[in-house]
Amino acid sequence: MNENKRNIVLRRSMLPLWLCAFLLCVPSCAKEKQDDAMQPDETEIHANEEGANATPYEVMVTPQKEEEEEEPSPFAYLHDLPDGEPVTFHEVWGYVVQDRESELNPDMPITDICYFSADINAYGEIESIPKASKLADYKARKHFVVTCESRSLTHFVIDPQYGVSKKLIDSIAKGIKDYDGVQIDFELVPKRDGKHFRDFLASIRARIGQEKWLTVALPARTRTLDNDVYDYAKTAPLVDRIIIMAYDEHWSTSAPGAIASMDWCERIADYAKTVLPQKKLVMGLPFYGRTWQDENLGKAWYFSGINRIMNENGTSSIERENGVPYFSFKKEITVTGYFDDTYSLVERLRMYAGKDINRVAFWRIGQEDPTFWEWLEQK
Repeated sequence: MNENKRNIVLRRSMLPLWLCAFLLCVPSCAKEKQDDAMQPDETEIHANEEGANATPYEVMVTPQKEEEEEEPSPFAYLHDLPDGEPVTFHEVWGYVVQDRESELNPDMPITDICYFSADINAYGEIESIPKASKLADYKARKHFVVTCESRSLTHFVIDPQYGVSKKLIDSIAKGIKDYDGVQIDFELVPKRDGKHFRDFLASIRARIGQEKWLTVALPARTRTLDNDVYDYAKTAPLVDRIIIMAYDEHWSTSAPGAIASMDWCERIADYAKTVLPQKKLVMGLPFYGRTWQDENLGKAWYFSGINRIMNENGTSSIERENGVPYFSFKKEITVTGYFDDTYSLVERLRMYAGKDINRVAFWRIGQEDPTFWEWLEQK
């Protein structure tokens, strides 16, 4: 509240009810004779719709409220729900992020929890493996996920010439003792390292044996690519499950579009079925959404670009801060968002089930439409 408005409200709060009624009837010249010493009564006096621009005597008298108005209810996303019965799958995999374990509910029909993640540092070492004890209340199988977030680092840890892969595999074998399995999620394998990647998986398999699960998350494909480092058919014999990340059809720097459109997902599923055994195929679905704006002005510019953007937005003058020029302007942008709700998720699940796909995975628990779990069952 600004100072003028505060003064107006304070002065009005001191007017007794009978004087308010009188002032509304007297000529406007009488308005200049207000007695500032008058005592307030229990009547609440509010500013009129003109707010701080109103004169002190333009008042509206209302009875004092016995209780405060309720806070406005938060926005509720209202949408159509699917028809029919819930969808049933043999296996339901869900990703859970460290420090967000509370988002996992024991009532969720999840058979396998992927605990995200054990990251690899610059020395090719696992920083730390999530503590399986944090998931002790859940009956599902538990897998810790190993990630590598750099193309050069991935090359470093899977190419045997550097002598790092063996130590890394030993760390994985040691960390798996409290888990049912391990999942490898290396999304930046260099193009020339396809064989090294598969050899790395084969070495993990040999090291941990058959009693523990070895799974891998692979990017979506709609056809076989030449020299693909993520070749589905070549990878399948090395692992127990392949989770196909059928999402990010559109991404943060692409044109706006669905995270996973229905026809795109159908083409991925159709292709995967031709090259993978049914038992090893797990189709991944997104719980998250994404937004795009039609113009991004947050970037570095040439001097000529700075001049152009100023001219295009009617900014002809600058100010200086300790000699350094700066400018500002306001601009309207259009934001477009795509996301999944219960309806779209169930439609996609029914499409997969109709293709006799019995295993699905979700990235990630906590991001979903809360009503979704009522529409999923596990055999």
